[in-house]
Amino acid sequence: MKISKINEVYLECDVEEDLARELCSYFTFEVPGAKFMPSFKNRIWDGKIRLFSPRNGRIYVGLLPYIKEYCKKNSIEYTLEEGVEDDKNVNIENVKEFAESLRPTSRGKPIQFRDYQLEAIHHAIKTNRCLLLSPTASGKSLIIYTLVRYYHLMGLKMLILVPTTSLVEQLYSDFIDYGWKDEHIHRVYAGRDKNHKTKPVIISTWQSIYKLHSPYFAQFGCIIGDEAHLFKAKSLTDIMAKSRDVKYRFGLTGTLDGTETHRLVLEGLFGQVKKVTTTKKLMDSKTLADLEINCVVLKHTEEESKRVRNYTYAEEINYIVSHPKRNAFIEKLCKSISGNTLCLFQLVGKHGALLYGEINKLDRKVFFVHGGTTTEAREQVREITEKETNAIIVASYGTFSTGVNIRNINNIVFASPSKSRVRVLQSIGRGLRQLEGKQTVKLYDLSDDLSYKSRPNFTLRHFKARLKIYKEEDFKHKIDKVKL
Repeated sequence: MKISKINEVYLECDVEEDLARELCSYFTFEVPGAKFMPSFKNRIWDGKIRLFSPRNGRIYVGLLPYIKEYCKKNSIEYTLEEGVEDDKNVNIENVKEFAESLRPTSRGKPIQFRDYQLEAIHHAIKTNRCLLLSPTASGKSLIIYTLVRYYHLMGLKMLILVPTTSLVEQLYSDFIDYGWKDEHIHRVYAGRDKNHKTKPVIISTWQSIYKLHSPYFAQFGCIIGDEAHLFKAKSLTDIMAKSRDVKYRFGLTGTLDGTETHRLVLEGLFGQVKKVTTTKKLMDSKTLADLEINCVVLKHTEEESKRVRNYTYAEEINYIVSHPKRNAFIEKLCKSISGNTLCLFQLVGKHGALLYGEINKLDRKVFFVHGGTTTEAREQVREITEKETNAIIVASYGTFSTGVNIRNINNIVFASPSKSRVRVLQSIGRGLRQLEGKQTVKLYDLSDDLSYKSRPNFTLRHFKARLKIYKEEDFKHKIDKVKL
């Protein structure tokens, strides 16, 4: 097998037809949830993703390690053409010296780089491309900032991709806070100019630019994708494919969804996963606040369980979120716990509005945040909450489970069921940031037991999936059962 680089997106594997078919099979994966997608239901698509093309031998550059691994396992000889591998000999002490020379600050106070941050920066510079896996509140924005400053010194124009307008503004604010100037950074989202002739860094939502043509992306020498796990696959692949000459590309995420398909697509586009640190390590070192998880299983009556035993998942969800006693329990819970509380829900109209209506009766500042809330309003809530000590934010998972940097959160309530590993871990991360006087964050995970004749209901199974996540992450947790 002869492996050559077509561009910074694709490799070409020159192989015999039989081996090409074997490679295609090896790099073919079922897409989770494909059976629910219209294209699968209409038999337009078989629900699989193929990362190797037997027709032209193309495969993403970032998957080279897996090709080499396959060849080794099957005793296949291969040769690498010039330029396929390009790791640099970079001394970590030089990286440390450069990073510290930036003298970043936060709120006017000097920031001390942590060892794992320096190791992540060193790894990125050394490999030219990688996917950095680092949990929420581990300081990803400082890693991004340092990489940006490094490649800016190389004279490169940079594109930073984020999933939301809130994150555009937040990353911009972080850069300014660290000590850079507005003259270096151009922000792009709905209604804003997509380009800037003089500013070397563009921070944009991927939704704002994925339809643009290849010439737009030719100006960049480095691409960084923050919260990379949230990008829609087709949009991300389109952007990265159009950036065919961009040599330096880095993805950052707090967590992956646990599926091989998801990981390999991101690795193919950015490079191999590098685990920077873990939430447990950060809590053990007191970098993050400690976490106390209180799982509350709400036991519904036998009559109710019998009534809903044949419900679909959607019907069960509708039943749960509209349950008066359940919502009253959530209101009493929020009333009984002190400190700033983040109450997360899934359905805006059917649940969020009801919860907000009840909780807003309390003699406390209460905010309601959802997809329809403007970026400016979300930022105001964030700023106010940083100064408050006993406020409640009733928010949808989609708006506050990812990328919202609020240090001053004491409690988190999971008011709606979820089994998404990404959502669970990202939501927990909202409360783990350290703050003077804050040692522990409490999570109240609410679930519903509607099992009938030992047959568990949908959302109870989701709770068991969350328990598995807590055990895998080595999070302290206890389970209490409450009759509704």
